[in-house]
Amino acid sequence: MRSQWSTSVPARACYSAAALMLCLAMALAAPPAVALTLKIATISPDGTTWMKELRKAADLIKTRTDGRVKLRFYPGGVMGSDKNVLRKIRIGQLHGGAMTGGGLEQIYFDSQIYSLPFAFRSFPEVDYVRSRMDDMILHGLYERGYVSFGLAEGGFAYLMSEEPVRRRADLEGLKVWIPEGDTLSQLAFESIGISPTPLPLTDVLTGLQTGLIDTVAASPMGAIALQWHTRVKYVTDIPLMYLYGVLIIQRKAFERLQTGDQAVVREVLEATFRRLDRISREENRQAREALVNQGIRFVTPASEEQARWYELVRRAVIDENLFTPHVLQTFQKHLNEFRARHP
Repeated sequence: MRSQWSTSVPARACYSAAALMLCLAMALAAPPAVALTLKIATISPDGTTWMKELRKAADLIKTRTDGRVKLRFYPGGVMGSDKNVLRKIRIGQLHGGAMTGGGLEQIYFDSQIYSLPFAFRSFPEVDYVRSRMDDMILHGLYERGYVSFGLAEGGFAYLMSEEPVRRRADLEGLKVWIPEGDTLSQLAFESIGISPTPLPLTDVLTGLQTGLIDTVAASPMGAIALQWHTRVKYVTDIPLMYLYGVLIIQRKAFERLQTGDQAVVREVLEATFRRLDRISREENRQAREALVNQGIRFVTPASEEQARWYELVRRAVIDENLFTPHVLQTFQKHLNEFRARHP
């Protein structure tokens, strides 16, 4: 008697053929595993904490996506200034850039709100406002076609020069650098009667060495990383503006990745930027000490001189109506809230 489980050879062949067809159909219906090497340029030199952290993130992303997503970095400005990097992203030579917040001016001007000259007086003010506005900046970039993963503090920029600057008159005759295309810095210096020299970041050290410029604005950490501190003797000890760094990837390139791989990239890079944000503040504190130890002198303008600078610069920048009214009002509201609670 034949078992109810026995099957004729032709029947088994039919079942096998059906299973094969089903597997084939499923394979054709499933989205292909997209492998992509994201090419990302940055002005940051290799060997800096910034680059070390980004390379660790790249290794982790490669491992967790089984090699489908790789990040290839071009550090040290080999792809040119932030302006050039953005152009290369638009034409498809690059997928992204790790840059200073000022580099985002071409994409989303409201992202410059933290860099309003003389806006912040202390890091507690920065922390309060950023906790309420960082998401707005990231969303603004997303709407304009770029994915980002958080902001990493760059610290306060200070005026660094060969001669001491304690008052506006001390700037006369100095050759002041500003980043190429930096509207806020241009307006800030012009408001106090100074005509600055715009240069890409990649040309600043050469400019200092040749005498084309003799005065820069930089964070202590940035000045040391870029070797600018070797060409200055004085730091004017009032924060000019707040700096931050950001990594952007073209949204259409990012969305070519599988959903799961996108999630991995987001998770890893968001954690990396939270870590860089914390590390930077301590590194700037240490860099400030290093500048003092190397004989660079910190000078402080008189309080009435500071107040005069604040008024001239802030009024000139705000009167230009560069920022969306809602963004400017929100920023000022949070700043006023903090100062009311911490007079």
